[in-house]
This record gives sequence, structure tokens and C-alpha cells, in this order.
Amino acid sequence: MTDFVFVVDKISKMFITGPEVIKTVLGEEISMEDLGGARVQTEITGNAHFFSNSELDCFEQIKKLITFIPWNSNTKAKTFPPKSPDGNYKIGNIIPALSNKPYDVRNVIKALCDDSDFFEVQEGWATNIVVGFARLEGDTVGIVANQPMVMAGVLDVDSSDKASRFIRFCDAFNIPLITLVDLPGYLPGVDQEHAGVIRHGAKLLYSYSEATVPKITVILRKAYGGGYIAMCSRHLGADFVFAWPTAEIAVMGPEGAANIIFRNEIMNAPDPNEMRKLKVLEYTEKFANPYIAAANGHIDAVINPGETREFLIHSLKISVNKTEFRAKKKHGVPPF
Repeated sequence: MTDFVFVVDKISKMFITGPEVIKTVLGEEISMEDLGGARVQTEITGNAHFFSNSELDCFEQIKKLITFIPWNSNTKAKTFPPKSPDGNYKIGNIIPALSNKPYDVRNVIKALCDDSDFFEVQEGWATNIVVGFARLEGDTVGIVANQPMVMAGVLDVDSSDKASRFIRFCDAFNIPLITLVDLPGYLPGVDQEHAGVIRHGAKLLYSYSEATVPKITVILRKAYGGGYIAMCSRHLGADFVFAWPTAEIAVMGPEGAANIIFRNEIMNAPDPNEMRKLKVLEYTEKFANPYIAAANGHIDAVINPGETREFLIHSLKISVNKTEFRAKKKHGVPPF
């Protein structure tokens, strides 16, 4: 199977049955561009991974991609001279103080990686998750990050597929994985359930749990319920898990949890709204913080944002010779 598909605007077309067949069989009229043009394949179907406006830009994308990946699964990608991140990306100022305010996780990535150079894969599809290649101290890493700017970074059918495929590729070519977590969980709704979010969501858990490359996770902010587990938690075999002091790790958000746990106290209070605020604050202080998870061994350290790059580089150096011995088998059975 093709590892990556590159398409060029107004030139590339992909489809199983063309416009003429569709017109003959179904009586529907559609142009080749609207049926399977470059934008359709990168933004709607997810069949293509890289979009470009010209063939020259496409060739440049291919050349850049090759610098990040090794020639085969038994070698490492070429090591480049280390570079510091661009000073314009101040990692401590990126995440808003209010937990319900969005931000662009790409800025966090660029604040961490060499020369702030992040080569994103499938940028236009399933944009609630961000995947791509970067370098830390000159060595290639694969990055998977929730995108709070889009649907609060929730996991859904498409984002689970997108991340799972990228994780499998990195594992196949011995590229370490760094996961940046900030999500409220899986996207609820009838459409998602009927689309098979259980099956698609399970692909993410399978991919992480099967991956034998170094796996390092940083919890930036929200990490709730099944979404927390799925995003390379300790339970899925993460080698190192770090959390920022802003991290909220719990079975669900403080508002929802307080409404359930303290339901009677809230309903019977003279001022239910005021009591609800107090109980949300109480739950947040007691449970929705990284120190409880750290005390239980689910997190290795609570770190300041400014220390993140240093911790990641150190973790990669420690796990560079990581090996895992698995039972003999042809292969596992993914949740296709």
C-alpha cells in the first residue's frame, strides 16, 4: 500500500467510478474536480496526505519528506545538526489561562522542535488532530497532538483513523512518537455511534499499544475519560508520561462530574448555582489535577512548560535502544 499520496490542485484526480459512469448509473452529474480533485481528496476523503498548488511545490514536499524518514525499517533517519526553536514561540504563553479557551497546538509543537520546523501530514483532513514529523536535537520524531481549535480536540471516527495510520507508519520505520494531549474525550452523538466510533476509536488504542518505538506523552491541559486512555497513556504502554501544571486528568470534566457526584447537595442548596460553582472548584482541586495521577504512578513528573523540550530530549536519549520482545506470531488483528 502507498505510504503517502501527494496531489496537485487542478491536476490530480482520483476516483473508483468516473463522472460518466455515475451519470449513466445514477443519473447524477458531477465534474471530475468535484468528484475526486485534489481538495476533495485532502479535505473530505482523507485519501491524499499532501496538497500543493503546483508540481514544483509537490516535488519540494517529497524532497522534504524524505529527509525525515529512513530508507528502511532497520535504520534510523538521517541525523541533522541540532537547532533551537524559533524564539518567537514562547511555550509558556501559548495555552490560555481558561481551560475552555482554544489555542493552536501547532504553536506548542513549533516551540518544542528544532528550528520550529514541523512537517504536517494530512493538514486538511480530520483537523481536530494534528500529525506530522519534526526533529529534536537533530533526530526525527513523529508527533500526534489534539487540536483544541477544532471541536475542542475531541476524537472521532476520522481523527482516530488519521492518527492510527500515522502511528503505524512511525512504528514501521522506527520513528519515536511524541503525543501532546488536550481533549475532553470522544465526540458524542448518534452520527458518530452509527458510523462505528467504537471500531474506529479502537484503532487508535491498538496502534499505540502495538507500537514498539519510544513513546513519550505530554498532557498539556484536558485529559478526560476514554480519550485520556487512548492518547498514549501509561495504560497503552507509554514509556514516559509528563504533565503540565495546567493538566486536568479525570474521568470527565469538573462541571459534569460535580453535577453527578454532588447532585443532591446542589439541588437542596438555597442557591444551587452558587453551590454548583463551589462543588466544581472542590472537584477540580481534589481530583482534576496532575498530582493525583502522579501520586498513583500514571505520570512520571509534573513539569513546567519551559522544561518540556529538555525532558523530551532526555527521554529520547534514554529510550534510544528500547527493545520489546513479543510472542511469536505473524501479526495481530487490528479492529478494521
